[in-house]
Amino acid sequence: MTNTPPQPGWYPDARDPRLQRWWDGQAWTAHTRPGHQAPPPSDSAPIELDIERGHDPARIQNQVGRATRGRSSGRAGSGTLFTEPVLVVNQRAKLIEMANEFGVFDQNGNRIGGVVQVGQSALKKAIRLLTNYDQFLTHKFEVRDANHSTVLKVTRPAKVFKSRFLVTRADETPIGEIVQENVFGKIRFGFVVDGRSVGGIFAENWRAWNFSIRDHAGTEVARVTKTWGGFLKAALTTADNYVVEIPHPLPDPLASMVVAAALTIDTALKQDTD
Repeated sequence: MTNTPPQPGWYPDARDPRLQRWWDGQAWTAHTRPGHQAPPPSDSAPIELDIERGHDPARIQNQVGRATRGRSSGRAGSGTLFTEPVLVVNQRAKLIEMANEFGVFDQNGNRIGGVVQVGQSALKKAIRLLTNYDQFLTHKFEVRDANHSTVLKVTRPAKVFKSRFLVTRADETPIGEIVQENVFGKIRFGFVVDGRSVGGIFAENWRAWNFSIRDHAGTEVARVTKTWGGFLKAALTTADNYVVEIPHPLPDPLASMVVAAALTIDTALKQDTD
């Protein structure tokens, strides 16, 4: 996948939010400074009631251990959404939620990105707050890296029964579509690029908790496992947590489709049933 590197400058440090680190236009340097600048604006609404716990790398490491059950990819990542063999996708816990937000971490608990629902108008927020019709409306998401730069955009147009997701690059250049293939039984989604199938998502049971992501030949290239977020999160919110295993590097466009699917699977297969 090719993305235009950000301009040289000071950016929030991925491993210590209290610091900023200098990006020279090609690579991160060893130069840091205190993070005096204000944090980036939030896409959440003031009405939301956030009960998310503070960042705890040890908790995320335990989450990975439970999900993978000792499975190892045998490779190390380089700290990006497209190179890590394990992505931990944890939805931000809110008692009242107007826009979905997910933090994305590596297997060691370092934050490497996030997913944010965007484009929620005042009318859409009111519909979401007062009814359950929000599930039928258009949903837009931005997949962002550790520096809050958008790397993928995912749009789910308004739907009735079956969902369809449009996946594009940050500049809205089309990559492909994720298309729901059935409504009953074990849910399946297909990856379609330029009119041809390049793989898909396959729920492993009718409750759609765990998923196998496969290429066009039916070979598994990734796994998505739902994990327990704790009693408070489960009892009071609809927030879900997932661990995504990508054992081997994937070529584009399959790599982008897998990351887009893995990071938006909650909306694709879970949120509409909550």
